[in-house]
Amino acid sequence: MNKRINILLFAMASIMLLPGGCKQKETGFYSVSDFGKVPKTDVHFHYNTTDVRFVNFADSLNFRLLSPNVDAGKSIDNQLKKASLVRKLRPKQFAFFGTFSVQNFGANDFADKTIARIDECMKAGASGIKIWKNIGMAIKDGKGHFVMVDNPAFDPIFKYIEDKNIPLMAHLGEPKDCWLPEEQMDLNNNRRYFHEHPEYHMYLHPEAPSYQDQINAMINLLNKHPKLDYLAAHLASLEWNIDELAQLFDRFPNVKADFSARIGHLQFQSLANREKVREFMIKYQNRLLYGTDLSVNEASTNYRETTSEMRRTWTDQWIFLATDSTILISDLGEKKVQGLKLPREVIDKIYFKNAERFFR
Repeated sequence: MNKRINILLFAMASIMLLPGGCKQKETGFYSVSDFGKVPKTDVHFHYNTTDVRFVNFADSLNFRLLSPNVDAGKSIDNQLKKASLVRKLRPKQFAFFGTFSVQNFGANDFADKTIARIDECMKAGASGIKIWKNIGMAIKDGKGHFVMVDNPAFDPIFKYIEDKNIPLMAHLGEPKDCWLPEEQMDLNNNRRYFHEHPEYHMYLHPEAPSYQDQINAMINLLNKHPKLDYLAAHLASLEWNIDELAQLFDRFPNVKADFSARIGHLQFQSLANREKVREFMIKYQNRLLYGTDLSVNEASTNYRETTSEMRRTWTDQWIFLATDSTILISDLGEKKVQGLKLPREVIDKIYFKNAERFFR
């Protein structure tokens, strides 16, 4: 009898250890139901309010929020004050990146004032500094030329950030769709955005720097400052081709990237080759961070509607990254996309571990 029991126990243990067996299925991957249980971070969530209810809601789903301030027309001083207050109120759930203005670009004291501003942000509790696409796409010098991020006037600023080991989040350029007519764009949300913001639809502005000009300027910046702790927002504007992003990672060991507002491009590429996208995510698991580009502000008075959007976006993207379920993607014209089902350790890094240092 004991012999029969031992044989049965051995057989059960063998099944559990087989590839794809019960044990691996249980511990190797997450499921849809694990969504609310797993610690997660949205590293690109624009939080421009002192209303902490949205932080509390995120926390109820095991999400922390990292909010980048943006030099995009809104007062950067007000953004800093709000973010600093929320950081003090919810230090374990909320962090932010400060920013500086480029309005006085060309002034003799531009670098000194910008460095002073960076110090102000860090003293206010910032975890890093964010720069925006107005560098390269909006501001011009005294001769009317577009100012790119590799302009020598920025050198002392980026050297200071580099020497102080301050993380730099950079939104430079736009998706490659930006330089295409609407009908040739890959994603519906790009069509909507550039239709509503023709000032940033570079296809309509041939006098402006090209897509490759934007990428070249980023490369020049990284060559000049190889020790920059660099977080490339929106997949470094290389969202259209993971091979290009892989080359960036291989060339610059300090570069990381978030895929805020660009996960649709990963889904688009997975339609053609799911395994290639999956292998890319696994290979560069230490260099990728989860983000959405969602936002809340003082006008977000409809709490239920706003939090419903947060939950829906986060849940849909969890399904794509963590499971192999098939989902309909509206940005791809209601095409069916199978989830990547990334291993647990990869999900943990992309969603949480790679962003831990911003909350210390």
